Amino acid sequence: MKIKADYANAPQWKELTVKSTLPEQLKCLNEIAHNMWWVWNYEARDLFRDLDPELYHDAKHNPVMLLERLSFTRKEEILKDKALMKRIQSVYALFREYMDVKPDNTRPSVAYFCMEYGIHSALKIYSGGLGMLAGDYVKEASDSNVDMCAVGFLYRFGYFTQSLSMDGQQIANYESQNFGSLPIERELDENGNPLVIDVPYTNYQVHAYVWRVNVGRVKLYLLDTDNELNSEFDRPITHSLYGGDWENRLKQEILLGIGGMLLLKKLGIKKDVYHCNEGHAALCNLQRLCDYIDGGMTFNEALELVRASSLYTVHTPVPAGHDYFDEGLFGKYMGGYPAKLGISWDEFIGMGRINPEDHNERFCMSTFACNTCQEVNGVSKLHGWVSQQMFAPIWNGYYPEENHVGYVTNGVHFPTWCATEWRKVYGKYFNENHMYDQSNQSIWEAIYNVPDEEIWETRMALKNKLVSYIREQFRDTWLRNQGDPSRVLNLLERINPNALIIGFCRRFATYKRAHLLFTDLDRLAKIVNDPEHPVQFLFAGKAHPADGAGQGLIKKIYEISQRPEFLGKIIFLEDYDFLLARRLVSGVDIWMNTPTRPLEASGTSGEKAEMNGVVNLSVLDGWWLEGYREGAGWALTEKRTYQNQGHQDQLDAATIYSLLENEIIPLYYKKNKKGFSEGWIKVIKNSIAQIAPHYTMKRQLDDYYDKFYTKEAKRFKEISKDNCRLAKEIAQWKEVVAERWDAINVVSASWDFPASGAETGGKYKLTYVINEQGLEDAVGLEKVNLYVNKEGQERIFNVEPLKMVGHEGNNYTFEVELTPQQAGTYKSAVRMYPKNKNLPHRQDFCYVKWLELPNNQ
Repeated sequence: MKIKADYANAPQWKELTVKSTLPEQLKCLNEIAHNMWWVWNYEARDLFRDLDPELYHDAKHNPVMLLERLSFTRKEEILKDKALMKRIQSVYALFREYMDVKPDNTRPSVAYFCMEYGIHSALKIYSGGLGMLAGDYVKEASDSNVDMCAVGFLYRFGYFTQSLSMDGQQIANYESQNFGSLPIERELDENGNPLVIDVPYTNYQVHAYVWRVNVGRVKLYLLDTDNELNSEFDRPITHSLYGGDWENRLKQEILLGIGGMLLLKKLGIKKDVYHCNEGHAALCNLQRLCDYIDGGMTFNEALELVRASSLYTVHTPVPAGHDYFDEGLFGKYMGGYPAKLGISWDEFIGMGRINPEDHNERFCMSTFACNTCQEVNGVSKLHGWVSQQMFAPIWNGYYPEENHVGYVTNGVHFPTWCATEWRKVYGKYFNENHMYDQSNQSIWEAIYNVPDEEIWETRMALKNKLVSYIREQFRDTWLRNQGDPSRVLNLLERINPNALIIGFCRRFATYKRAHLLFTDLDRLAKIVNDPEHPVQFLFAGKAHPADGAGQGLIKKIYEISQRPEFLGKIIFLEDYDFLLARRLVSGVDIWMNTPTRPLEASGTSGEKAEMNGVVNLSVLDGWWLEGYREGAGWALTEKRTYQNQGHQDQLDAATIYSLLENEIIPLYYKKNKKGFSEGWIKVIKNSIAQIAPHYTMKRQLDDYYDKFYTKEAKRFKEISKDNCRLAKEIAQWKEVVAERWDAINVVSASWDFPASGAETGGKYKLTYVINEQGLEDAVGLEKVNLYVNKEGQERIFNVEPLKMVGHEGNNYTFEVELTPQQAGTYKSAVRMYPKNKNLPHRQDFCYVKWLELPNNQ
């Protein structure tokens, strides 16, 4: 017989799982790894890295994955290494000392809702600034030891990772997260089974698993619909951040708001204040209304309680940045709620409309949030003003500057974003309590005592660290994507830590004006190719996959960076994430930001740079309008010279070139015999001393307590005590006022204002008699005076209240003696409004009736 050349049957593979276990002495490492405390404590990060540096790098700094992959042999080696074991015990002692502190119950407790959280790149549940802000916020809540919990989503794919094709086109890659290798824990019920939250959608339910992220002392709960309990149509709800169509977006916002409240209810968690960080979470207030009504309250009574304990923070300055839903789609999922609330469909959907009677207006989550939250705030002083104008139509009868919309300027979590090298410098020279008193400028002024050489050495150490990181992280990617190996190696060699390095790293939206630097390429080429004064620009950032214009900007910058005169001088770094951000905000010399005014709500990356001796060059917009100090950075004016945006762009670009050529580059390279510029060090010190202490997350959290949380918690406690007696009284009072409002009328009015015009310093009495229809001193009157500003807008000049001086029956008399102080022509009218000492502000019950001024005598 002929022998076959090959003969084998098909292998019968069987999947075997080998679980990694830790010896008893190392189990404390697992406890630390499953608490994000390690993100902002370098002792823990350094410890995990030193367990196996190569594995730590491959695990992308994720300690859970690191511990899973540690070999049995390496664990044995660790156990035998006395010095390393001593470090492990020391770090664990630090961790336990931190965790064992009880929450500060003297401050109100808070439930915080947000669509994304940027805590670390190991946990891909963030896309950009909003997520980073929320992540920093819960970290600071932990450090400040406040009683807070947070709610969000565990995304299966998160936000996309970014790569560039050979022609510079952004490629969005969605990579599945392995939940078992993340620093998270599954939340279990009382029987030890996975906790499931059943969320109502139309005539069926979506079932969400719950995962917990331990962020120091704060628990962040994440909902997850990607499970076998759901249909193929609902499993993707938590697949990706801001992914899918508008129907999926609505499903996400139902899950976050309504599902988030059902989650807290199932866990038995009640807080004093419920904070909606952006309008995505607004429906949490709908579920809270339902809960109060289920408990026996009327809709209006429930609304008093919900509003008194709710805060809405808006992060976008343009109406297009808010979520709007067509009535048909909204009704498909929310049609059953009016019956639960005891109101009509028109009344319900009207809560999300600026004009409730306009049936063509879409339902806006932000408007619903404004109508169900007592307090509303923007995220910088300028953005607070922009938000006042944006939301003004919700509260007719009041001008933007009069409404209650406030602001808290964003900050950043100092321990997360301050490089270890700088933390050691600060620890050496600052007051020993500086970590607990971060907003105290007098402590930061100790930076002036640090020798200039030490400042320069710290900066150079971080610049070299950045350059090494770029060479290590991007070498293989560039070789793979950019074709010519010699060109890539040439580029890597040209990255120069001794050059002036300028970073422009942020989301690539068109209003960020990433193109501004490239307005005059010849002039730019001269700047970057000066052999005596080398300058390099680093760009990084993602454009939303649906934003073609933003992707076009990336492509344009990439194409320019490949031109011979710019190769190695302008570099685009792919996949801007948490780890790259930490290197950039500490490693570049200048942080540049060029938004179109006033569209930068706040911006926080420049604040991170401040902590690390990196100097800002930015438009006076967002936080920099407040933060800029002369001699501590550079600024482009916030004032618009041209209405034509193209002309304005050209002017701003020319200003940047001029600043670089005439101020920044000469100052940087005015080096002494020791190799550094004393003038540049002075700018760094000014920046750290005068700006950094005002933009920490601790200051931001304290501001939220001072401006909103404490005030709301106090009022909620007052109106909810004695079986919600005051809340019920306020609701009833509003119902009576609303019923009689149109019937309130002017009985008589008089004013001895001369027909020929008044004179400054003269005295003129204005009197009204108002029939209040039995409301018993429930209205107030005030004379409102307007002027026209330079932009042609009507603005409040002043408001002069009338005093109630007596009444007979239902007729109440109001008087004011007016003394004009300034000559000019003004528009005047009298505004009538309901008054009640138990209202938090006028917009809480926004009824206004304008009265004619009496004819001149």
